[in-house]
Amino acid sequence: MRWRLAAVSAGLTLAILLVFGAVIGQVATSRIRDDFNRQVSGAAQTLAAESRVFSTLLGVHFRGPELDDFVRSDGASARVFDAEGNLIKESTGAEQMGSSSSLGLSDYGQMRVATTRISGESGATTGFIQYGRNIAHLESTVDRLWLFIAAGVLGGTLLAILAGVAIAARAMRPISTLTATARQIADTGDPSSHMPDPKASDEVGELARTLEQMLRSLDAARTEREAAMNKQREFVADASHELRTPLTSVLANLELLQASFDGHSGEDDRAMVDSALRSSRRMSRLVTDLLLLARADAGRIGKHRPCDLAEIAGNAAVEMAPVLGDRELAIDNEHSLPVEGNPDELHRMVLNLLDNAGRHTPLGAKIELRVRDSGGEALVEVADDGPGIPAQIRSQIFDRFVRGEGPADTAVGPGSGLGLAIVRAVADSHGGTVEVGESPAGGALFRVRLPLNKSERGIKPALERL
Repeated sequence: MRWRLAAVSAGLTLAILLVFGAVIGQVATSRIRDDFNRQVSGAAQTLAAESRVFSTLLGVHFRGPELDDFVRSDGASARVFDAEGNLIKESTGAEQMGSSSSLGLSDYGQMRVATTRISGESGATTGFIQYGRNIAHLESTVDRLWLFIAAGVLGGTLLAILAGVAIAARAMRPISTLTATARQIADTGDPSSHMPDPKASDEVGELARTLEQMLRSLDAARTEREAAMNKQREFVADASHELRTPLTSVLANLELLQASFDGHSGEDDRAMVDSALRSSRRMSRLVTDLLLLARADAGRIGKHRPCDLAEIAGNAAVEMAPVLGDRELAIDNEHSLPVEGNPDELHRMVLNLLDNAGRHTPLGAKIELRVRDSGGEALVEVADDGPGIPAQIRSQIFDRFVRGEGPADTAVGPGSGLGLAIVRAVADSHGGTVEVGESPAGGALFRVRLPLNKSERGIKPALERL
């Protein structure tokens, strides 16, 4: 916009200067030519007034100023003719100026010639005076005039461009400041920032005040929304925690009731108790998952302490091995990996990855759990040779309640769709990342990276391979 404003300003200045220069040039050129013509005519008349041509028995004679002295100062030429047009006298080196019969001003070649009469005492014409000057000097003067006007137009236009850029930059500086502030707010997503205080009560100042009012409204709305969301997270976390106690009691009572059945009890009653027990256990797992996610959302992370990720992964694998059935589980956790974290949450993270692999691979599949040091980070990888994860759902695989179902799913009962969401929540709460890809065998590959606790590194002995 600065350059557009400068271009418009320069264009208008150029148009004005062109019109002004054309008018001034024409007036000045006409004035120079008229002055030149008056000088030539005046010189001829002066010379004619001071000259006399008379006849004697010896011939026609001229009496008057010395022609060479008269024309020397102007570099002109002068010639004297008698009444019949015969040349009587001329200045030294006089140019040809045509016939003396053409009175007044005329052009002959490069000469501007003024021809006038020489009158006797009776008023009769006794001769003619021709006075001429070369017009090359006149044309040179006119050319210099137009060159000066063109230089003035060009210089004025350049100055207009520079002045336009400077003025436009000064005028656009407040807008540039507003743009930079708005871009910073867009990058940070923080509407609590303030717009620059306008120094003038103009349109730009009004824009700044309007944007400031908009930011304050957005900040207030965000604060209100975040407060409501925090209350919701607190409610979910508290409700999930409170639900665990009655669910634990229900599970205990159902298990006691199941154990109290003997051979004489009705099969229908036992089936109802078994169904209620399965539903209660599933509800308990769901409440536990929701509690973990709700605490992560509310910022209630578990207490972190130094622990060995390799040992935690090995314990999770031991717990998960009986559930995997005929699937082969290969574990590589030979080296200690000290991290700063919550052991229960990290255990749940590895357990969910193994459970996900077991749920979505066929019987006889191979599942690999690798825990190692990778470039100063603790790396947990769970890979399988199953059907893998379709590319179209990889971007949302860690969202909540996303289920990937297929012919390879062999787990009993539907999943909650929260397992991988918990994996990501645990990784985030420990300052790590999680990603999904394709294993070398064509199946799924989950990779979790966590920062190592370098102060504890090497203190604990390496675990034996399971």
